[in-house]
Amino acid sequence: MVSSRLATAAAGVVVSLAVSAVLWWYFDVALFLLAVPFVPFLFRSRGGDDDRPSVRSCPECGFRTRNPSFEHCPRDGTRLREN
Repeated sequence: MVSSRLATAAAGVVVSLAVSAVLWWYFDVALFLLAVPFVPFLFRSRGGDDDRPSVRSCPECGFRTRNPSFEHCPRDGTRLREN
Protein backbone atom coordinates (compact mmCIF):
# COMPACT_ATOMS: atom_id res chain seq x y z
CA MET A 1 0.00 0.00 0.00
CA VAL A 2 2.82 2.37 0.77
CA SER A 3 4.35 1.91 -2.67
CA SER A 4 1.04 2.78 -4.37
CA ARG A 5 0.75 5.96 -2.27
CA LEU A 6 4.32 6.84 -3.14
CA ALA A 7 3.67 6.25 -6.84
CA THR A 8 0.52 8.40 -6.70
CA ALA A 9 2.38 11.21 -4.94
CA ALA A 10 5.28 11.01 -7.41
CA ALA A 11 2.89 11.08 -10.37
CA GLY A 12 1.09 14.06 -8.83
CA VAL A 13 4.34 15.98 -8.44
CA VAL A 14 5.36 15.23 -12.03
CA VAL A 15 1.96 16.27 -13.40
CA SER A 16 1.81 19.42 -11.29
CA LEU A 17 5.31 20.42 -12.40
CA ALA A 18 4.37 19.78 -16.04
CA VAL A 19 1.21 21.89 -15.71
CA SER A 20 3.22 24.59 -13.96
CA ALA A 21 5.79 24.61 -16.80
CA VAL A 22 3.06 24.90 -19.44
CA LEU A 23 1.35 27.73 -17.56
CA TRP A 24 4.68 29.48 -17.09
CA TRP A 25 5.41 29.19 -20.81
CA TYR A 26 1.91 30.29 -21.85
CA PHE A 27 1.29 33.14 -19.37
CA ASP A 28 4.96 34.01 -18.68
CA VAL A 29 4.25 33.89 -14.94
CA ALA A 30 5.88 31.48 -12.49
CA LEU A 31 2.92 29.54 -11.10
CA PHE A 32 3.67 26.32 -9.28
CA LEU A 33 0.90 23.87 -8.51
CA LEU A 34 2.67 21.68 -5.98
CA ALA A 35 -0.46 21.38 -3.82
CA VAL A 36 -2.07 18.94 -6.30
CA PRO A 37 -0.40 15.78 -4.84
CA PHE A 38 -1.80 16.58 -1.39
CA VAL A 39 -5.45 16.49 -2.50
CA PRO A 40 -5.87 12.75 -1.66
CA PHE A 41 -4.80 13.45 1.93
CA LEU A 42 -7.57 16.03 2.25
CA PHE A 43 -10.30 13.53 1.38
CA ARG A 44 -9.21 10.45 3.31
CA SER A 45 -11.15 9.49 6.41
CA ARG A 46 -9.81 10.78 9.71
CA GLY A 47 -10.98 7.81 11.77
CA GLY A 48 -8.78 5.33 9.94
CA ASP A 49 -9.86 2.30 8.02
CA ASP A 50 -12.90 1.07 9.97
CA ASP A 51 -13.67 -1.66 7.44
CA ARG A 52 -10.33 -3.39 8.08
CA PRO A 53 -9.98 -5.75 11.04
CA SER A 54 -7.68 -4.66 13.84
CA VAL A 55 -4.14 -5.94 14.06
CA ARG A 56 -3.65 -8.81 16.48
CA SER A 57 -0.25 -10.01 17.61
CA CYS A 58 1.38 -12.80 19.55
CA PRO A 59 2.88 -11.60 22.86
CA GLU A 60 5.53 -14.34 22.73
CA CYS A 61 7.03 -14.19 19.23
CA GLY A 62 5.60 -10.97 17.73
CA PHE A 63 3.59 -12.60 14.93
CA ARG A 64 1.09 -10.02 13.59
CA THR A 65 -2.02 -10.49 11.45
CA ARG A 66 -5.29 -8.85 10.41
CA ASN A 67 -6.79 -12.17 9.38
CA PRO A 68 -9.78 -12.80 11.67
CA SER A 69 -9.52 -16.58 11.21
CA PHE A 70 -6.36 -16.69 13.35
CA GLU A 71 -7.22 -17.11 17.03
CA HIS A 72 -3.83 -18.52 18.02
CA CYS A 73 -0.29 -17.95 16.81
CA PRO A 74 0.67 -20.45 14.08
CA ARG A 75 4.26 -20.47 15.37
CA ASP A 76 3.81 -21.28 19.07
CA GLY A 77 0.06 -21.62 19.74
CA THR A 78 -0.25 -18.59 22.04
CA ARG A 79 -3.60 -16.78 21.94
CA LEU A 80 -3.38 -13.56 19.89
CA ARG A 81 -4.07 -10.17 21.49
CA GLU A 82 -5.50 -7.07 19.85
CA ASN A 83 -3.20 -4.06 19.66
